[in-house]
Amino acid sequence: MHPAPRTQHSAPLGLYIHIPFCSAICNYCNFNRGLFDADLKTRYVDALVTEIGRVGRAGGAGREEADTIFFGGGTPSLLEPDEIARIIATCDASFDVAADREVTLEANPETVTEARLAAFRRAGVNRLSFGVQSFKDEELRRLSRLHSAGRARDAAGEARAAGFENVSLDLMMWLPEQRVADWLASVDAAIALAPDHLSLYLLEIYPNAPLKDDMARARWSQAPDADAAAMYLESLDRLDAAGYEQYEISNVARPGRRSRHNLKYWTDGEWLGFGCGAHSTRDGVRWKNVASTEDYADRIARGESTAVDARRLGPDERLGDALFTGLRLVDGIDGDAIQRRYGVDVWRRFGPDLERFLEAGCLRREGARLGLTRRGMLLANEVMSVFV
Repeated sequence: MHPAPRTQHSAPLGLYIHIPFCSAICNYCNFNRGLFDADLKTRYVDALVTEIGRVGRAGGAGREEADTIFFGGGTPSLLEPDEIARIIATCDASFDVAADREVTLEANPETVTEARLAAFRRAGVNRLSFGVQSFKDEELRRLSRLHSAGRARDAAGEARAAGFENVSLDLMMWLPEQRVADWLASVDAAIALAPDHLSLYLLEIYPNAPLKDDMARARWSQAPDADAAAMYLESLDRLDAAGYEQYEISNVARPGRRSRHNLKYWTDGEWLGFGCGAHSTRDGVRWKNVASTEDYADRIARGESTAVDARRLGPDERLGDALFTGLRLVDGIDGDAIQRRYGVDVWRRFGPDLERFLEAGCLRREGARLGLTRRGMLLANEVMSVFV
């Protein structure tokens, strides 16, 4: 069984839908995903619809409020538009989804056309997030991406032609053999496309990632740490000048175009995750679904629970999570809100450990609000370790 229905009203939920299928597996990826299988995809969509309906019904007579739906993956754009429409309709039938909902679809440039994007728009998607990663073909080849820089540019144009007014691009820095000028060229190429939102991620090479072996064989290296810091800071300067507002360590947006769904993760919100490997947090309980796509579909077909590792978070863990994630935001942490929700004076409890970061210019304190400076964001994990 999923955890019990909520006993108190709070801000609307976010609904996360995990789509695990990919046309190819990128050599750096550590997400829960697998190669596309048409038959398994059909079973999986049926299972998703069943799970969403069950969880919605578990809420009792009154449907719980939600205001964001996020299709993540994997490559959600491998689903057919009518399958996306069916899942969104099930969310509407199972939850009280706000009329002004944000519905995001992650997409890879090689999987879309203008006609296909228009069909996703008619299905109810109103925000696209393209996994571009780089606008340099050689870098894309090193990452085993299937699209070219030209295809990424075309996809962004097709999205506008299909009627999308909210388009986000993902870029990845500190790639093998990438230098500061290479990265800034990709940033400039992204700015030229005038997206509404940009996510700038630092490549993390996992121990079991094929990319690690590729780098060893080809003798590729990553730039020095100082260059990685320059990549981050100089790209944000350029984005500032282009009219984007940084609102989170790795995210910038035009005014009014922040990711409403992802903000739930950083503002102590609540969300339900559907699909294999999806995580949920609600009423102080955290759980995840089984990781295997087939196991997930089989459990749903048998009427069994897909949730594993459900546990209730203790007060200190909930507080630590709220502080850890809240500090990712440029706005930082509102100490008064923390005091009201958790009964804790943040500075009284953590001030002695945070003082050195304040003196070093990594933190700024303005009244009850505490936030990282931009340079402090380079040391975010060190600062945040105070809270965990």
